[in-house]
Amino acid sequence: MRLRSLFSISVISALIFAPLVLAAEFERGYFRYPAIHGETIVFTAEGDLWKGTIHGGIAQRLTTHPATETHAAISPDGRFVAFSAEYEGPEEVYTMPIEGGVPTRATYEGEGAVVVGWTPDGKVLYSTEKYSTLPNNQVSVFDLKTGARTLLPLAQASEGMYADDAKTFIFTRLPFQGSSTKRYKGGTAQNLWKFTEGSEEAVPLTADYPGTSRNPMWWKDRVYFLCDQDGIMNIWSMKSDGSERKEHTHHRGWDVKQASLSEGRIAYSIGADLRLYDIENDADSALHFTLPSDYDQQRDKWVKKPIDYLTAAHLSTNGDRVVLTARGQVFVAPVKDGRFVEATRNPSVRYRNGRFFSKDSLLAMTDQSGELEFSTLPANGVGVPKPVTDTGKVFRYDGVPSPNEKWIAYVDKDFQLFVWDVTKKKETLVATSNFGPHDDLTWSPDGEWLAYVESADNMFQRIFLYHPADGKKLALTSDRVDSYSPAWSPDGKWIYFLSDREIRSMVQSPWGARQPEPFFDQITKIYQIALKKDLRSAFQPNDELYDPEEDKKKDKDEKSDKTEEKKEKDEKKDSTDSDKKSEEDKKSKKEEPVIVEIDEDGIAARIQEVPVPAGDYHLLSVTAKH
Repeated sequence: MRLRSLFSISVISALIFAPLVLAAEFERGYFRYPAIHGETIVFTAEGDLWKGTIHGGIAQRLTTHPATETHAAISPDGRFVAFSAEYEGPEEVYTMPIEGGVPTRATYEGEGAVVVGWTPDGKVLYSTEKYSTLPNNQVSVFDLKTGARTLLPLAQASEGMYADDAKTFIFTRLPFQGSSTKRYKGGTAQNLWKFTEGSEEAVPLTADYPGTSRNPMWWKDRVYFLCDQDGIMNIWSMKSDGSERKEHTHHRGWDVKQASLSEGRIAYSIGADLRLYDIENDADSALHFTLPSDYDQQRDKWVKKPIDYLTAAHLSTNGDRVVLTARGQVFVAPVKDGRFVEATRNPSVRYRNGRFFSKDSLLAMTDQSGELEFSTLPANGVGVPKPVTDTGKVFRYDGVPSPNEKWIAYVDKDFQLFVWDVTKKKETLVATSNFGPHDDLTWSPDGEWLAYVESADNMFQRIFLYHPADGKKLALTSDRVDSYSPAWSPDGKWIYFLSDREIRSMVQSPWGARQPEPFFDQITKIYQIALKKDLRSAFQPNDELYDPEEDKKKDKDEKSDKTEEKKEKDEKKDSTDSDKKSEEDKKSKKEEPVIVEIDEDGIAARIQEVPVPAGDYHLLSVTAKH
């Protein structure tokens, strides 16, 4: 009985603990900034430093501060770890025993101090802008024993390490340029240089490649480094003179971000993972760590002020409701009395930029398919989202539906402007820019014309019109001044816009004795364009050539013609579908229809100034009276 009881207890215990063991075994972390020394690896996860081995397994937490600890580097003797942290506010260099303990502050630069590595004789290398008169990173050396700081004689150096002779310094010129753009080859691309003690100047090692080369490491007379020469950042090596370049890893997709070398092994981060590359055996393997953590960032938390998380807000056509997007979900709130609606209920899907598409439906972007696509959502929260587009390839921005529900205009990160035909389910490329995304997408009242802003080759903003029915484009403004924020009049006869054309300096004599610079603070004015010839501006005073009664009669006749035209269409539709009419449809027949007509000839010459003083204006909108 006793043996049987013990066996039962063992089985029950195994059943209880097995799920816990499996959960811990497959718990994934976000690992960055690895540092390796022998078989020890220190890395950043959850904003703290952790220590493990090249065999993976359970890692040990070394720091617990709420701010982030990064850029760890282990001393040559393996006793200490240097890292960058924000214990007292600014990012400075700290050191602590490799077994853990109280961190000791090493720098007081106040301009940021990022650990680069160690010298062969046990001094800390770090990068800072403190000693540069220009915004350049330079490498400095800190002696733990004496507290002395020595700036290396290099005007630009963001990373670096010494070769075995302790005299040759291989360094990365220029800091990270700020974006994760692949295959970047601009003027701030990082590249590798070599400086030998006693030499007059440093010499480039990767000057023959215009892309990025960075993160140098030394092993057996070769420089190992990260480079995107094959299109993706991988581990490469070369001789100390830059010759015999060789690629060692061949990852596709994710770039290798940070790397550290010790005794012929390179620990590196890629995506959210850490990997280990064995140089001698040309072997690459994944490192699997388990973090004994309470994962505080994954706990449910109360949101006390939801408005702080608001990312988009758009009114309905008649202004009775507003669509709110917050924390990836879409809501509809009444302006006065009514029901607050949760339009999306799938927390695994992120929604962006909810708008009203029609009276009863919303339009929003969703990442459910893996790409950003547009979907419609029931405005009352009853029902499921319905996909609209299926052509997503790159990051898209806010989509703007037309008032007649026929089109959706949107831009993407490739600086392309598209219009989606809702009926035909077809995407049309409208325009491509070389300098930035198209702005201020605005539909005409009848939904048949799209106004948008595009940067010209000289970087000035221009306003264009696009007619999706036939693909026609019109340029409203030239490339001589900035023009933007187009707004249609409700009757479809005018387009108002902002333009920077008031060049008047606040400084009376900008080239006087003390020669201050000219200062332009109120450069923007409001302008209007008549879409039809012979339209009279509402701001033009009456004169002997103007008969207001004749103008009223002409306007009345024009509205009557449009009303009759719409009435005929409605009657034709009524004859085939009379039983489905609602009170709202009957009411809409009484409304005056808006049909936008444009005289294209000489349209850019019909620009008129609105009699409003110059100012600092943004986000122009227009009503029938204001």
